[in-house]
Amino acid sequence: MSQPRPRIGITRWEDVPAERFADYCDRVHEAGADPVELNHDGPAGGLDALVLTGGIDLAPERYGETPHPTVKRTDPARDAFETELLERALARDLPVLAICRGHQLLNVAVGGRLLQHIEDGGHRADYHAPAAPSRWHTVRLEPGSRIRDLHGADEIEVNSRHHQAVLPETLAPGLVATAFSPDGLIEAVESARHRWVLGVQWHPERLEAEHPGFAGRCRPLFEAFVAEARIVREPAR
Repeated sequence: MSQPRPRIGITRWEDVPAERFADYCDRVHEAGADPVELNHDGPAGGLDALVLTGGIDLAPERYGETPHPTVKRTDPARDAFETELLERALARDLPVLAICRGHQLLNVAVGGRLLQHIEDGGHRADYHAPAAPSRWHTVRLEPGSRIRDLHGADEIEVNSRHHQAVLPETLAPGLVATAFSPDGLIEAVESARHRWVLGVQWHPERLEAEHPGFAGRCRPLFEAFVAEARIVREPAR
């Protein structure tokens, strides 16, 4: 008899230009789990893992700073909602995959801060072009890290759609930096205090038609995440 598919909560709030919530759901479904949309109107119980998605900036007040002039739009209600979801997931030691804004929220929620604006525009999506294509750059993966083992490489090329970042000096206690961009931004983190908690600054859910190999390279990340959720889902033997 087949085992029940894990139920993975995926946070959804505002619609992000040129990004699709369905992409997160599709990648989770393809990896063998059932996606559950999480927002302020939906249930958040009975989940086996959590995905924190991309979106607008976190409110700098959450980490004790005055907003930079480039921080135009925030939503404290979303920040509070996702932080509560994350805290509940961490308390249960559920698998967590935090993507882009989610990567940043993970860092802030456990005691870190953010660089509020990257002066070089090379990390932001090109919103002046049709369909707002991603920027691209390499990241160096740290030896012995989970993300390095999943990719089987010391360096990979990733998409980039952000203007805020985690720096070595703003990294939260308990998180370990596991990937770096050429300009020194932390592009991936793992929790040293939990079974499987991983944040990536890039968008592994995007198909990126102009980079057809990207989706395939990201598939092991979702498969590993769902495999951890399946362990939670299966009854203790």
